[in-house]
Amino acid sequence: MRKIAIVGAGQAGLQLAHGLLQHGYAVTLVSDRSAEEYENGRVMSTQCIFHDGLETERKLSLNYWDGKGASVEAFYVNVAHPGIPGERMIQFSALLEAPAHAVDQRMKFAEWLRAFTKAGGTVLQQSATLDTLEELADTHDLTLLSAGKGKLAHLFQKNPERTPYDAPQRQCSLVYIKGAAKRDGQPGVSANLVPGAGEIFIIPGLTRDANGEPLPYESVLFEAVPGGPLDRFRNVKDPEELKQNLMDAVREFIPWEADRLKDAKLVDPQAWLQGGVTPEVRHPVATLANGREIMGLGDTVILNDPITGQGSGTAAKAADHYLTRILERGEQPFDRAWMEQTFEDFYQDYAQFTCMWTNAMLAPPPEHVLNFLGAAQSVPSLAALFANSFNRPKNLFPWLGDPNAAKELIAQHTAKVAATAQKL
Repeated sequence: MRKIAIVGAGQAGLQLAHGLLQHGYAVTLVSDRSAEEYENGRVMSTQCIFHDGLETERKLSLNYWDGKGASVEAFYVNVAHPGIPGERMIQFSALLEAPAHAVDQRMKFAEWLRAFTKAGGTVLQQSATLDTLEELADTHDLTLLSAGKGKLAHLFQKNPERTPYDAPQRQCSLVYIKGAAKRDGQPGVSANLVPGAGEIFIIPGLTRDANGEPLPYESVLFEAVPGGPLDRFRNVKDPEELKQNLMDAVREFIPWEADRLKDAKLVDPQAWLQGGVTPEVRHPVATLANGREIMGLGDTVILNDPITGQGSGTAAKAADHYLTRILERGEQPFDRAWMEQTFEDFYQDYAQFTCMWTNAMLAPPPEHVLNFLGAAQSVPSLAALFANSFNRPKNLFPWLGDPNAAKELIAQHTAKVAATAQKL
């Protein structure tokens, strides 16, 4: 029986651990938190996962919350008018081809961790150190680090060719709220772009109340351009004060959402988060002091700003890809060449598109992107293309980075609308 160690019990680490255990591997999972500590801790992200990412969980029967509410069925896009406060310059919506879902990771990871132990997996509850990694690498056929933003992640060297930023491009403030009024139309993500200031996202999700019953909530995420008019919350340390300040800013910058949220309350005292993320792609293999090589997984090697909502989905798909490649490897050694090729195939086939999209969104939108969003107001197929790219980011290319391709795409879709109208 092959032995595999995974350090880090987040989306990627837990999902891969379950997959390997189900296929007969002896799996050691290192977690710095118990299930109870997850449940009682601070929220970790917005964690919306779109259909293809959810399918990787369903393959492993980890979809415990399907059908229990808070599905994401539509996308609502608004661009605030830069010259008229409180008005929209662009607005459109589209249905998703298949629902997305956001499950509070405190609840999700706690349940997955308990299920992993119950199924026979080994859990070491401790904060991993370099010594921990060396001991695991000496006693396992493969050791993976899925430690997100932790210090150990810096064992993996930054890839400068794939990392355009060296500092956070947004200051993020996040709260989970309950008691908001239902949205007109289908439940979905409200993506609000405020030129020169940043972005405000409102995303429905599912958590638990104090009695352990399912509780729908909405996450409100502010992505503030550092030094801009939305960058006013970083020194707020009280969760209730942060929630109130964010709601005040909603009324000021995106008043079309204000009435729906006016009576909302914090889900719990830990339902808030602040900070900034430096987008980074790292090389996938690190060599320890004892000469052993370990492999990076998830946020350890691909870290994106949450502006495009791709973090959890990319982690889920990475876990699925790694699982497939490990199973295909059979009894062959997990050497450096295999590690590098496994990561590179995932990056080329999928992750590069999430990275390019995220990094592009962090820059001021170029004219051809604004033209696309403007055209999507009157061309439903363009609106649908954009909305469903959150599930498959590859569909944004090449037009996202190519003005000529964007112009041609807009013309094609507009011509089809015109032709349909003539037939009618």
